Amino acid sequence: MKLFVKNINPDINEAQLEGVFAQFGEVLSTKIAYDKITWESKGFAFIEMAKKADAQKAIEALNGKELRGKALLVEEAVEKRR
Repeated sequence: MKLFVKNINPDINEAQLEGVFAQFGEVLSTKIAYDKITWESKGFAFIEMAKKADAQKAIEALNGKELRGKALLVEEAVEKRR
């Protein structure tokens, strides 16, 4: 299950973010969005977890939780229609 995480502190890297979500189950991938010109974090990321139940636990535990001074917003990612 893929999760959308926003309001991420720009000082957090992918390994640190993965560590936070790995407490709830196996993380398959972590991708923070970066600006293509400045390479600064855009403040959101996609986390893919192996099991839907683990992803649901992560949403319940981390949505609204403060991480380095910013309250995370965690929800199921919705695929864009083309």
